[in-house]
Amino acid sequence: MTQDAILATYLLETPHSVERAVEALAGEGSTGTFVAVPGETAEIKERFRTRLHSVRELPSTDQASFPQPPNLQSTKYERAEITVAVPMEMAGSDLSTLMASILGNIFELKELSGLRLLDFDVPADFVKRCLLPQFGIEGTRKLANVHGRPLIGTIIKPSVGLSPEQTADMVRELAEAGIDFIKDDELMTSPVYSPLAKRVEAIMRVINDHADKTGKRVMYAFNISGDDIDTMLRNHDLVLNAGGTCIMLSVNHVGFAGAMYVRRHSQLPIHGHRNGWGIFTRAPMLGMEFTAYQKLWRLAGIDHLHVNGIRNKFWEPDESVVRSVKACLTPLVSDADRLFPVLSSGQWGGQAPDTYRLTQTVDVMYLAGGGIQGHPGGAGAGVRAIQQAWEAAVSGVSLDDYAAEHIELRQSIAMFDKRGKA
Repeated sequence: MTQDAILATYLLETPHSVERAVEALAGEGSTGTFVAVPGETAEIKERFRTRLHSVRELPSTDQASFPQPPNLQSTKYERAEITVAVPMEMAGSDLSTLMASILGNIFELKELSGLRLLDFDVPADFVKRCLLPQFGIEGTRKLANVHGRPLIGTIIKPSVGLSPEQTADMVRELAEAGIDFIKDDELMTSPVYSPLAKRVEAIMRVINDHADKTGKRVMYAFNISGDDIDTMLRNHDLVLNAGGTCIMLSVNHVGFAGAMYVRRHSQLPIHGHRNGWGIFTRAPMLGMEFTAYQKLWRLAGIDHLHVNGIRNKFWEPDESVVRSVKACLTPLVSDADRLFPVLSSGQWGGQAPDTYRLTQTVDVMYLAGGGIQGHPGGAGAGVRAIQQAWEAAVSGVSLDDYAAEHIELRQSIAMFDKRGKA
């Protein structure tokens, strides 16, 4: 059966026995309801019911992770890592039904005091029927003409408040410094002081002029997120017709259906920003791991996805970031469906050596906002400092030794090291 099933792995906690909790989860996730009904025949249950695939019991706890009704208070809560097999016939080729099968009402069950989706696997035939990344790593590299090293990029800072002309002036300085990639902040869509149409016009004038002079076309991810699909499609066409090479979506907020609609229409890589991700993952016994999250967005056709960064400004530990990078780079069916992992959040050149040591890859987008634009020598020097840091990391030379002959990196170390590697 497992060859034709979704295998979903959970971290489970319950005030009951693990067996009772799994039975409740299996019933709610497939054929069952709160009472036996005549239509739930033995044949239907045999064909469609979720089944336990494996279980690994874990140490119990004396504190419930979810708020519990008074009649379910306990002094002992059992925990286990379980894998269940959901018949593939239930989901067909529909990503929303797949999600309902593994991320549905099971999280509401009173038999559970904690539940977290750790990972899931689907048959290769299901993967092939999904949209998948259109450009992924290799397509993005081809458009940016960057090979054999990370794409070095930045986020326009301040995040909001700049006019289209001010933004274009910053893009000019960054392009002249040799940057590969620039993106809008997730807070920037089409405000009255910087409408997307005027921002695209001003920025692409700079990028196109720079490409004509140098042959290098900087990839700029314009945030086309909106509250209706037609607007997002028009925004995509606006960027495409101006010569742009990337669009950005706040994926959690436009949703899977919105993102997939854009993907079907898009002729450009889709840069997926995961703002709001903490809602799904920060509670350790609720939500899901990034391993599962990135698979869902990959099946929806996103090309790039944020993974945080080493020694980031948020809560996430380094080992979690490293797992996220590796998850994005693990093929579902082939290398063509790999996601481009986007490292950002409090990054400057100082994290490059550890990033390379821990991930052993240059297939990353390495974005620094303040780490570039806060450089004492200006944004251009900030770009060069990060390029130098990655050169040192890949060649195995210490930052201090490399900085001895590279002033921009030396200035960067002096600026950011004293701030505790923020």
